[in-house]
Amino acid sequence: MIAVVVISSIIVLAAGYIFYGKFVANIFALDNMRKTPAVEMNDGMDYVPAKPSLLLSQHFSAISAAGPIVGPILAGIWFGWLPALLWIVIGSIFIGGVHDMGSLVASIRNKASSIGEIVKSNMSRRAQILFLIFVWFALVYVIIAFADITAQSFRSVASGDAYGPGVAASSAVYLALGLLMGVLMRKTKLPLALLTAVFVPLVIGAIFASTKLPPEFGAFVMQMPHKGWVLVLLAYCFIASLLPMWLLLQPRGYLGGWFLYLVMGIALIGAVLMGGAIQYPMINLKGLAGIESGKLVFPFLFITVACGACSGFHSIVSSGTTSKQIEKESDTRVVGYGAMILEGVVAVLALATVMMLAKGDAALKSDPNMIFANGIAKYLSAVGIDAQFALSFALVAFATFVYDTLDVTTRLARYIFQEIFGLNSLAGGMLATAATLSLPALFLMLAGEKGYLVAWPIFGTSNQLLAALTLLAISVWLVRTKRNALIAIIPMLFMLAFTLWSLVSMLISFISSIPAISAGTYPKPAAVPTLIIGGVCGIVLLALSFLLLIEAYRSIRWTRKKA
Repeated sequence: MIAVVVISSIIVLAAGYIFYGKFVANIFALDNMRKTPAVEMNDGMDYVPAKPSLLLSQHFSAISAAGPIVGPILAGIWFGWLPALLWIVIGSIFIGGVHDMGSLVASIRNKASSIGEIVKSNMSRRAQILFLIFVWFALVYVIIAFADITAQSFRSVASGDAYGPGVAASSAVYLALGLLMGVLMRKTKLPLALLTAVFVPLVIGAIFASTKLPPEFGAFVMQMPHKGWVLVLLAYCFIASLLPMWLLLQPRGYLGGWFLYLVMGIALIGAVLMGGAIQYPMINLKGLAGIESGKLVFPFLFITVACGACSGFHSIVSSGTTSKQIEKESDTRVVGYGAMILEGVVAVLALATVMMLAKGDAALKSDPNMIFANGIAKYLSAVGIDAQFALSFALVAFATFVYDTLDVTTRLARYIFQEIFGLNSLAGGMLATAATLSLPALFLMLAGEKGYLVAWPIFGTSNQLLAALTLLAISVWLVRTKRNALIAIIPMLFMLAFTLWSLVSMLISFISSIPAISAGTYPKPAAVPTLIIGGVCGIVLLALSFLLLIEAYRSIRWTRKKA
């Protein structure tokens, strides 16, 4: 039964938070008597202490997005639900949670510095530059994958189905409501509870109203091609990443967090009460052999599940914005480790929407967002909710998760680009944003339909490799501060081994295809541009990884000699 698998997984994840999370917290020696940067440097702008409940919602919304939904669904289809489930649960507890909490603690112990600054202080300036370049490439791939997934979502449902245009309309209203809430939070003294009670129902009401739109609006939306949606989303990223954080990022992230909790609640109740028997194979033998996806379970399981078990992107959020809002050191366990455990729950619930489908079901050929949305809609319809509203609600929910990550990612990539080149002015920020979005625009304009499937392996690899390198930085920091570094070193070695393995495998495949590409005989000509971009980026990421490993070795060797 799906209910047994879901409940058992959540119990194990909760136990991991209670016991292993406490063990990790003890190693970090959290001390509430030590002032955090948010308290010590409170400026009412960037450094603002926040209650853990508020910060958890904002942080969880920023890190979740489509990753813990798309990755587990793809991995479940390709390899079977059991391998994906085991990695989600084990990875979230012993790797993802340590990674997220470690990067958050390391940041607040270094005046809320970014991971790049921590790399600099514990390794070298050269290591910092290498790390920042790697992070920038990883964030670019986050934008590529999530922008294309969202564009596919709009395009696939806006091509004849009655609910499609409503998803686009309600998504726009959601963003507008976020802006309005930001203004009210900034300019009035209205309590947050009141604003929450007003704006969350307004978002749900907008979704319901969007299912009743006139046909003329639907015809207008359906004229937009896929690449047009891509450009609209990238334009949104450009504007949103330059707006003040209080105007859009914080209120929209807060609303997105509530939306995420709501969807999790629906998915949990639905999986427990209406999930029924498991129909999809526990292990997909053809998938394990790479017959169906062209990817072997080892090492590609780990980079496919990606954010559902561990994500390097989380460390950038933790050290970029969240560390500046931690009120007490003990909150790092709730916000850092706790949010990763919640993301593991999201991944399990997403995987459950695959488990309810029989092998060969036509729905399995849909995009992952549609598989997830149809699963949520099935739960809602079973309790009497209008089917059209149920599917629109699920699709808008998926889109809101992606919005939260898209503009946060673009903003963080802009920060890094500015840090590397010293572009500190407003014009410099605009230039950095344009430069950041240029590569996703190029990739997605050249890519064919479902280009995200081409980008996902590189996205997953770069994201997981970023997590490994962040764990490397945390390991060096723990060694230099004379703490038990094994909690970071062992996960770091595991992540490095599998991500470098997958990256090398992809590069071998790319290099072996070069003669056919040069001769014009490659069997899939439409995929050549994205294949070349992915191959070049993969070579850059591999080179950066080895250079950073050398820098880390030098730093640890110097530390031991000094001791």
